[in-house]
Amino acid sequence: MIDDDENVRVSLDSLLRSLGYSVHLFDSAEQFLASRSIEAMNCLVSDIQMPGASGLQMYEQLLSAGHSTPVIFITASAHQAPRQAAQKLGACCYLSKPFDDEQLIACLDIALGGKGC
Repeated sequence: MIDDDENVRVSLDSLLRSLGYSVHLFDSAEQFLASRSIEAMNCLVSDIQMPGASGLQMYEQLLSAGHSTPVIFITASAHQAPRQAAQKLGACCYLSKPFDDEQLIACLDIALGGKGC
């Protein structure tokens, strides 16, 4: 889970752990990219708009390095350009904040279901 908003991180951490997922929290794309967690991730949930590198830039770097981890992008932005860019990168889902738990769970089922995004 990568989001610069601590409230979002804490809330989603609680939800995902209650569903039995192992969760790693990062407050920036740079912090995640510098971590040793990249190889262990089965799915990424990332905000798009963050200080420093955006979620889209982070995912482009991962793809360029050969990592094809499924990603679910979340954003408070109403603009269509980030949605289109996320789709172009192959994002499994794109959720606009606020979203409900069921929407995220449905996206996780897609991302982790083995059927591809």
